[in-house]
Amino acid sequence: MTSAQVDTEKTSGGTSGQTSEEGYERGLGSRQVQMIAIGGAIGVGLFLGAGANIAKAGPSLILMYALAGAIVFFIMRALGELLLYRPVSGSFAEYSREFLGPFFGYFTGWTYWLMWVVTGMAELTAAAIYVHYWFPDIPQWVTALVFLVILFGVNLISVKVFGELEFWFSMVKVTALIGMIVIGLGVLTFGFSSAGDTAAVSNLWAFDGFFPKGVGSSLMTLQGVMFAYLAVELVGVTAGESEDPEKTLPKAINTLPWRIALFYVGALTVILCVVKWTEFAPGVSPFVAAFAKIGIPAGAAIVNFVVLTAALSSCNSGMYSTGRMLRNLADSGEAPAAFKKLSATKTPAFGITVSVLFMGIGVVLNYIVPDKAFGYVTSVATAAGIWTWLMILISHVLYRRAVVAGRLPASSFPAPGGAVCSWIAIAFLLFVTCLIAYDRDSRVCLYVMAGWAAALAVGWTILKNRTPASQNPELEKVG
Repeated sequence: MTSAQVDTEKTSGGTSGQTSEEGYERGLGSRQVQMIAIGGAIGVGLFLGAGANIAKAGPSLILMYALAGAIVFFIMRALGELLLYRPVSGSFAEYSREFLGPFFGYFTGWTYWLMWVVTGMAELTAAAIYVHYWFPDIPQWVTALVFLVILFGVNLISVKVFGELEFWFSMVKVTALIGMIVIGLGVLTFGFSSAGDTAAVSNLWAFDGFFPKGVGSSLMTLQGVMFAYLAVELVGVTAGESEDPEKTLPKAINTLPWRIALFYVGALTVILCVVKWTEFAPGVSPFVAAFAKIGIPAGAAIVNFVVLTAALSSCNSGMYSTGRMLRNLADSGEAPAAFKKLSATKTPAFGITVSVLFMGIGVVLNYIVPDKAFGYVTSVATAAGIWTWLMILISHVLYRRAVVAGRLPASSFPAPGGAVCSWIAIAFLLFVTCLIAYDRDSRVCLYVMAGWAAALAVGWTILKNRTPASQNPELEKVG
């Protein structure tokens, strides 16, 4: 992209109602982008997944979330530098395409699409299970189908409606977590409730130490912890539809550390001080357990509602991002041309529709096997997410080299530490991948990803044969 194109891209987003160079409506304001960024860092992985990880690692899980959170911040600052260099929707695939070549853009775009489709299946099932808590007579597949249709309609209307719904979904999650932290601090400070007699900061080390199961067991929770952080990069997909990306994106990214510190590290620290870690068990939300211990009458129902909101938020985000990623692939000749079209409301309606049809497989599974958990889906999503993060980091390293060499203009939002922090994050993600390979239960996702890579390689070969380099400038970069 030329410097003139970069300038056009940047100046197209000054006010609401304008369109980006890609044709999208810049309908996401600062308030919505901020809450999308916050919501992306709070998901079902925290509300439910933390219970199993506490049982494995005890209080040391707090350190694992803090460590992973620091790495996620490195990833987001690397992405932020790229976004302010060239703010485009479908950013991860576009940067992979620019700095690593067309195949990597193609692979990253389709893999991110896969991540959200399988996550959408899991979240629909989770949402149906949560509703089943209140209405046990309603079949799970009916609830899953209703949610699928409602969210599909929201994403077709306009990006403003999507942003507004996501804003309120995130507001519910944030309010619940802040409420939990405030109540927990009240129990610790004033000793009220049935948990008051045993609540103490010493609970963090009083029961077999801070690493009760050993450092190795704590490290094995990192794969689950990283799943909890999936979707934090969603703010990058909003770049093409933000009203003022030069202001909203840096602000959203720079507030990430305090969000992680408050909502993950802070919430878990308070919970593990109020309730000793030995009372938590896999399959039980630590928030539900803590509310029950404190003695809040409707605690379980409140948390159930919050987790339902988190599941719907994730599915909503999945529909949003998959449609944009398919359009980005189509623009590069790496997906059917039909995905390029925008509806009258400036949404990639066809891409969203196709993605929703694949997510609908989750509805079918709810009809066939309503009692089976999607055990492998989260690990597949994690593997796909790690690939996306690696592509962001490697693209950032190559971009910094190009800036130093004078081949590209510097970004207005440089990452602290330059490429050094990106290299640290790359090493960490490769380490987590090794942990996944070591774990017998989760390594199946690597087999799935190997099959996915083989399928994409076949697709790429067919694509090259049908679209010679002379007809597709993107393929000339392959060399």
